[in-house]
Amino acid sequence: MSRILIKDLKNHIGQEVKVKAWVDAVRDHGKLVFLVLRDRSGSAQVVVKSENEKVFAQAQTLKEESVIELDALVKERPDKMKKNEINGELELEAQGMQILSLADVLPFEKDADLNIETHLDHLPLTLRKNTVRNIFEVQATIISAFREALKNEDFIEFQAPAIVGGDAEGGAGVFELGYFKDNKAYLATSPQLYKQVMVGVFERVYATGKVFRAEKHATTRHLAEYTSLDFEMGFIKDHRDIMDMLEKVTRYIIKSVTQKHTNIFDENKIDDILLPEEKYPVMTLKEAQELIYKETGRDNRSEPDLEPEDERFLCSWAKENKNSDFIFITHYPVSKRPFYTYEDENMPGYTKSFDLLFRGVEISTGGQRIHDYKMLLKNIEKWNLSPKDFEFYLQAFKFGIPPHGGIGMGLERLTAKIMQIKNVKEATLFPRDMTRIDKFINTKE
Repeated sequence: MSRILIKDLKNHIGQEVKVKAWVDAVRDHGKLVFLVLRDRSGSAQVVVKSENEKVFAQAQTLKEESVIELDALVKERPDKMKKNEINGELELEAQGMQILSLADVLPFEKDADLNIETHLDHLPLTLRKNTVRNIFEVQATIISAFREALKNEDFIEFQAPAIVGGDAEGGAGVFELGYFKDNKAYLATSPQLYKQVMVGVFERVYATGKVFRAEKHATTRHLAEYTSLDFEMGFIKDHRDIMDMLEKVTRYIIKSVTQKHTNIFDENKIDDILLPEEKYPVMTLKEAQELIYKETGRDNRSEPDLEPEDERFLCSWAKENKNSDFIFITHYPVSKRPFYTYEDENMPGYTKSFDLLFRGVEISTGGQRIHDYKMLLKNIEKWNLSPKDFEFYLQAFKFGIPPHGGIGMGLERLTAKIMQIKNVKEATLFPRDMTRIDKFINTKE
């Protein structure tokens, strides 16, 4: 007998089937044992009767998360016992059982509300909780939708290296590696330089790789390793072309996750994501700071960047005034952006760059890049960097790169904000930060 997935049981009422699954719950009622089974497709209830002595004795030994192979009769419940849930109209009656893996007693109640450190310490177990699985089911759809949206726009995916010879971000904390023959290498903080090189190959490219930041942050929004969703495109007019593409991509992602996972959004009581009928609202950094000063009295007008409190305010403002959970902030100072960022000739000192804010936090940074070889070389020197360290990268510009730009977007931050999760670590499968590589690590200097 071939295995039947739980989602297909409704097609086998009145028949005997073979199910292979985890035991989600065990309830012993004396002469009856009820099991809730879970496989990749869903869950269903099983009744084990005491008359079937062998199977009944096996069922009484089971603990949650045990793995079994079950031969069972698929029965339709009487109308008065049907439940308003998936497979609520049927029940399995156990006929035979093989225990494939007998689980130990869980170190906590399966549905207990755990603090985040306990949750992270036991990820091999807590990831199995339905509410946690939901997060990463949605995250998988986000990645798929990101790819689909860009494929629809004629982009090609490439795989950027994680080991690099220098830092693309020009100052972000980097993890240094010992390399062959006493050479130094680093974990990539961004695929940026490789994206620009690949514009010269395919014109439109994207990547979905891991990047690493050694900055000593201990916040609910920072990670030492995260997944960066990046794209880069050539033959643009300016940064607004990049903003248009990013808006198109994020709208596609939101539409995909909300349509595919309606049940998850309903179960978790997640607020509807507001997408304006018109374009996402846009402000320059100066305009945003003036608005913050006018509305709150906080005077950050001389600052080169937004504070977290400012990002939250601007998102609230966009939601209330523009019916949008997204808002673009443009024109950050030259001093605040990497060497390859294009300066706006109409606003000297400010760049053709932007951040996209979503539900109170910056989820993406992007802009137009310098494509002129001489200008790029001059900027590298202005940033007190050595052109020699960028010889490999500079070849692309010496031999022709079109006007171009792109973005980087944090997958885990985006997931957390879509799912309304307060700590980004809960939207990260196996988070790495200052104190954790799976378990706590010694952080003494």
